[in-house]
Amino acid sequence: MTAPREVVVLVHGLWMHGMVMQLQQYYLQHMGFEVECYSYNSVQLTLTENADGLQRFAHTLGAVRLHWVGHSLGGLVILRALERATALPPGRVVLLGVPYNGSYAGRVLGDSDWGSHMVGRSLQEWSNRGKPQNFTDHEIGVIAGSRGLGLGCLVAPGLAEPHDGTVTVAETEIASARDSIVLPVTHTSMLLSRMVANQTGLFLRNGSFDHGAEHG
Repeated sequence: MTAPREVVVLVHGLWMHGMVMQLQQYYLQHMGFEVECYSYNSVQLTLTENADGLQRFAHTLGAVRLHWVGHSLGGLVILRALERATALPPGRVVLLGVPYNGSYAGRVLGDSDWGSHMVGRSLQEWSNRGKPQNFTDHEIGVIAGSRGLGLGCLVAPGLAEPHDGTVTVAETEIASARDSIVLPVTHTSMLLSRMVANQTGLFLRNGSFDHGAEHG
């Protein structure tokens, strides 16, 4: 008899493809998780269109418990999908450098015509709509970075400390989150970090992070 499936879905950020999540996928698989990477059009499609596509993908997995890990914009896609979902399985969510409270760097970049096109329709929709607050059957864990190196420093020199080079720690905060942690990583190096994967796995299993590693 086949055991019920428990699956983790990884969702990439702006300008990316699901392939960038493969190292995190590898780490989590070696921790015993079954992991799928999801790809979407982060620029041309709206947040709602991407969230609905993510829901459709989730329903094809046949999982009885479904966890989510989203990097940057990918986390916003996940949260919008959970807000709109009617029949998704329960599970936990880990958000990696996700600008829940808006993106200062994104707003600065979006002030120009070319920059607005680069930021894309999904991030613009998040900025223009009310943020979802309640996520039934889903505990939220937030991982923020404090190593301030990245494109955001060039685009938006006034980025408030602490930040990960693109997203500030304050922008990642969610009042309803079960746990949160700040790690010494940049916005991009989160995708390469075994430390981030270890913390992600801990939260998916236990609903909490190891805060002894927070200032490592």
